[in-house]
Amino acid sequence: MRRAERYAAGLVRLSVGHRGLVCLLWLAVLLAGGLASAANLGRLDQSFTASGQDGSRANAAITERYGAGAGVAPLVAVVTWPDGTDARSPGTVGRLRSGLAGATDPGTRVLSYAGTGDGAFLSQDGRTTYALVYPHSGKPDLAGLTAVRDATERLRTGLRAALPDARVNVTGVLPLQEDSATTRPGLGLQLAKYGCALGALVLLLRRFRPLLSLLPLLLAAVSSVAALVVVLALACAMELSFVVVYLIPVAALALSLRRSAGLVTAWRAELARGRDARRAALRAGSLLAGPAATGTSAGAVALASLALFPAPFLRSIGIAGATACLTTGLAALTLGPALLSWLPGRVRERSGAGSRRMGQLPLAEGALRTTGGVRRASRPLAVATLVALALLTGAAGFLTAGNPRAEALVRGGPGRDGLDQLTAAGMPTGVLNPLEVLAPSAAGPGRLAAMAARIPGVLTAVAPGDAAWRRDGSALVAVIPSGEPMTAPGRRAMAEVRAATAGTGARVGGSGVPELDLVRGVYRLVPLALAVMALLGFAVIARLRSARAAVRAVLCGVVSALAVSGLLVLVWQYGPGARLLGGVAATGAVTGWIPLVAGALAFLLALDLAVPGGSAPRGRAGVGLAGALPLLAIGLGPQVELAILVTALGGAVLLGPALLRALSVLPGRSRPGPHERAAKSPASALPATPASSYWSRPRSPLGHTIPLAEPSDHAQ
Repeated sequence: MRRAERYAAGLVRLSVGHRGLVCLLWLAVLLAGGLASAANLGRLDQSFTASGQDGSRANAAITERYGAGAGVAPLVAVVTWPDGTDARSPGTVGRLRSGLAGATDPGTRVLSYAGTGDGAFLSQDGRTTYALVYPHSGKPDLAGLTAVRDATERLRTGLRAALPDARVNVTGVLPLQEDSATTRPGLGLQLAKYGCALGALVLLLRRFRPLLSLLPLLLAAVSSVAALVVVLALACAMELSFVVVYLIPVAALALSLRRSAGLVTAWRAELARGRDARRAALRAGSLLAGPAATGTSAGAVALASLALFPAPFLRSIGIAGATACLTTGLAALTLGPALLSWLPGRVRERSGAGSRRMGQLPLAEGALRTTGGVRRASRPLAVATLVALALLTGAAGFLTAGNPRAEALVRGGPGRDGLDQLTAAGMPTGVLNPLEVLAPSAAGPGRLAAMAARIPGVLTAVAPGDAAWRRDGSALVAVIPSGEPMTAPGRRAMAEVRAATAGTGARVGGSGVPELDLVRGVYRLVPLALAVMALLGFAVIARLRSARAAVRAVLCGVVSALAVSGLLVLVWQYGPGARLLGGVAATGAVTGWIPLVAGALAFLLALDLAVPGGSAPRGRAGVGLAGALPLLAIGLGPQVELAILVTALGGAVLLGPALLRALSVLPGRSRPGPHERAAKSPASALPATPASSYWSRPRSPLGHTIPLAEPSDHAQ
C-alpha cells in the first residue's frame, strides 16, 4: 500500500477510535464556519469578469472617478411620441430634457437627443427616441444591483408622469435580467422541476435507504462549509471570484454522493457478514481509503495547478476546486466512518438477495464488485454514447463566450416591453451595451469621439461637455455600437475602438468589455491549463495506481471537460433545447465564466471516478443523477443565465460516468494492474495490519487488534 493510502487508512482508524470528538469537530465547523462564511462573502469579487485585464482596470478607474457606468450597463429609456409630434421641435426636446432631469438623481450622467442633438438617438420616423441613463450604482456587486433596481423604478415612474401622452418604457441588460428572475415558470416547466426534485429524492432513498440518505447530504454540507472558510480566508490576501460559491457546493455534493455510496455499500457488506457496526465502519472506511486518497490527491493537485496561471479567474476556480476536493475527502474518511460506527451493530438493510449474496463474498471482493464494477451495457449503446460525446467534444470548438442576446433573456415583462419598443422602431440592440472611453482632457475628447464614430459597427460616439462627463482632468466619451458584445460586429467594434485610442492615454471600458477580456485573457490559457491538469493528474494516479489507470482517468477528464462546453453550444447557443429548459430562444452565446467552471468540475469528477476501485458504483447511473437532478430542479426556468449554469453543472456531473461506462464495455479492455489485482484479494488472505503502521487504533470491544482488508503488498 502506498504511503498516501496508509495515511488515509490511519485517518479512518483514528476517526473511528475517537468518533465522538470527530463528530463534535465537524459540527463546530458546520455551525461556526457557516456563520463566518455568510458574514464574509462580500470579500469575494462579484463582477464575474477577468479582473486585472484592461477592461476591468478601465471600469474600476471610471467607477472610482465618476461613481457610475463602467461595469454596470446603463438603463435605456425608450419614448415613443404620439402621431403628429415632431421629436425635433424645441418644445418636445425641452419636455424630454426636463422629464429625464426630474426622474434621475442630481449629477446622473444622461445621454439623449435632448442633450446631444445627435440623430442616432432617433428612429427613422422621428417618433421614437431613447436615452442612456447611468445610475449611481458604484461597483457591480449586490449593492450596486439594488441601486440600479431602485433607479429603474424611479426612471420609469418619473418619465411616465412627466410625459403622459407618450409611450414610455425602461429597458437595459439589468432590467431584462430582473424580469427573468421574477417571471414565474409555466405549468409544464414547474411540473418538470417538481419531477426532477422527486426523482432525486427517490434515487437517494433507493440508493441509501431513508436514514442513510442523510449521510451524503451531511458530508456535502460540512465539506462545503469547510472549503468556503478556507477560500474566504485566502480572499483576505488575494482576489477570488464569487464563482466559488457555485463550484464548491456542487463539487462537494457530487463527490460526497460517490464516497458515501462506496462507504455504505462496503458497510452493508460487513454487516451481512455478521460484523458489528463499529468494526464494519472501520473496515468499510479502510476499503474506501485507497481510492479516496488517490482521487483526492489527483483532483486537488490538478485543480491547484490553475492557481499558477496569470489569470485571477482561473486561480479562483483552481483554489475552490482543490479545496472542495480535499475537504470532501477528509469528511468522507473521518465523519463518514464515525457516523456509521454509531448505528446499531446488527442492523440488517433490506437489500434483498443482493445483500445475501454480498455476505457470501469476501469483503474486498464483494464491495469492489458493487462499487467498482460496471454493469455491462450493450455495445451498441456504448458506441452511441461515445459518438454523442465525440459530437459534443467537437461542438465545443464552436463556443461563443459572452452574455446571451438581449432578446433571449426574457419572454415578457417591463424590460422586455421596452426592448420590443426599441427594436420595433428600428433601433439596434447594441445600444444596451455602450463603450466608455476614459481619456485625459488633453487628449481631445471631441477628436476621440469623431475618430470612434468612423469605425465600422459604431452607431455614434459622443463626448458631452457637461460637468458629469468631465472630472479631475479627465473626460468620458460614449461609444454606441450597433451590435451586442457577443456578436462578431460588436467584438470587432470593441477591438477597433481600443486600437484607435491606443497611444492616446485613453482606456476603453463598458459592461461588455470584460467579456472580451475574459475570452482573450483567460480562454487563450485554457488549452495550456487543460494540458497541465492532465499531466499532473496522470502523474499522481500513475504514481499511486498504474499508468493504464492514469491514461483512462485523464482521457475521461479531458473529454468530459470539453463535452460540457459542447453541450452548452448545442442546447443554448444554437437553441434546440433552450425552449424546453425554460429559455426564450437561442442565446447566441454562453455566459463566459460558466464553461470554465463546469469544465473544471467535469475534469475533477471524471478524474476521481476513473480511479480503479473507485468510491462510487460506476454501473449505477442513479448516483450521478441524484447529484444532477437537484440542480435542474433549482435552476430550470425563465432565468436564462441560471438555467445555463445548472445545465452545465448537471452535464459535468453526468458526462464522466457516461463515458466511463461506455469505455468499459468495448472490446479489448485492459487487464487490471497490480494494485487493482491486489485490491481484489479476498480479505481472508490478508494479514492483520501491524500496529506500527498507523497513527492510532480504536479499542476493540473484544480486546484484540482488528484486522483490516488491505492490499497484500502492504507488508513491506
